[in-house]
Amino acid sequence: MAMTATVLLARAGRVLAAIVRNLRQPPRRARVVAKFALPVVLLCLLDVLLHILSYRIPRPPQDLDKPFATQCRDPLVAASQPRENATFVMLARNSDIETARQTIENIERQFNQWFHYPVLFINDVEWDPDFIRVLNTSTSGRATFHVVPEADWTYPEWVDSAAARQSMARQGMRGVYNGAKEAYHKMCRFYSGSFYKLEPLKQYKWYWRLEPDVRFTCAVTYDPFVEMARHGKAYGFTIALWEEPNTCPSLFRAVDDFRVQKQLPATDMWKAMFVPSWLPWPLRRLRAMFHAEHVSSSGDRWNLCHYWSNFEIADLDFFRGNLYQELYQHLDRQGGFWFERFGDAPVHSLAVHLLLKPEEVHHFSDIGYHHEPFFQCPGNAPGGQLHTNTALGTGKYSPESPGAIGCRCECLDDRRRNNRGICLNTMQTPLAFHRPTFLQRQRGQYPYTLNIP
Repeated sequence: MAMTATVLLARAGRVLAAIVRNLRQPPRRARVVAKFALPVVLLCLLDVLLHILSYRIPRPPQDLDKPFATQCRDPLVAASQPRENATFVMLARNSDIETARQTIENIERQFNQWFHYPVLFINDVEWDPDFIRVLNTSTSGRATFHVVPEADWTYPEWVDSAAARQSMARQGMRGVYNGAKEAYHKMCRFYSGSFYKLEPLKQYKWYWRLEPDVRFTCAVTYDPFVEMARHGKAYGFTIALWEEPNTCPSLFRAVDDFRVQKQLPATDMWKAMFVPSWLPWPLRRLRAMFHAEHVSSSGDRWNLCHYWSNFEIADLDFFRGNLYQELYQHLDRQGGFWFERFGDAPVHSLAVHLLLKPEEVHHFSDIGYHHEPFFQCPGNAPGGQLHTNTALGTGKYSPESPGAIGCRCECLDDRRRNNRGICLNTMQTPLAFHRPTFLQRQRGQYPYTLNIP
């Protein structure tokens, strides 16, 4: 018995010793896994690092955009110069008669009383004679009232209208902004594509988009169309914002697929629309394969930034061009204007960043603009208000403020905008030599526009 106990104790000791050795030294399988896993992890980290760096946008040698004016000018001097072939455009309903009149009277007071550009009013139904009478007397330029052809406004033949209406009802139940409004879907599709080929618009090269119930809060004492042409610009905007994510989950992928099909390069302008993924390549590919929302074929995400298209001053030849029209047809065939709520603002913005050069885009930072609920107001330039100018008159306006660049602005308050500058800064990156520092971005300190605090 004593011998058996001794043997058992010895065996137990050997087992304990083996356990201790195994605890101190991983088993061979674990060592093999670690031997091969470490290089894989390092390769993944290297892949992610190189991928992130591939989206780095180099600084241009100088800022590629600047305000067309930084104080008041004598508007009569600018108005005496040759004009561009341009028009205002307003899409309105007969019921918008009062808000349309207010917008036209406002732009007349702030700009068109000196320049007398024509206004093209567009409607999807016949115009009410009262609308024509009131708006004809409100503008100093020639007013034209056009009815959109039915083919440009309604469902295309390849879309099942009953299924589309059911989809819109579901969009409304999901809380998609304006998703349940059939007319809003039609408007977004119209402004994204066929608008630029309207018969009365064919004679013009430039357009300035107006909306009922918007307000221009500063005097514009130069000709924006002339300055756009002089500086080689094709697209001008005032405000940049985030898109509502649930309105167009497949839009970005559709635009990027078009880019790949057409073998268009991923330019710095296009890269400015991305949030590059921190996932390694296999997971990025998996993310793309499952068509994750707002994700490109490379597995990277759209930052959702876009220009607010209710204000646009643009070269119509850009939108009439073959590439833009092919892009529109590609998107139209996707059905997203009906079964999602593709907006004309993100469509325009993605097209601008896909097809234009950085120096062809302009921020109208000197123009005060208010479309509920957002505004920008540059403030009044110190010493630049031409207080005795007879054309500008003697009306009330906000006090002058340091660093301001506006003319006779009537700002709502001391702020230059009531929206965060993140999208503006992001989309201007390809144009910007002067950029906010990492610390400034973390604090939310973004400049009003390029090189203007």
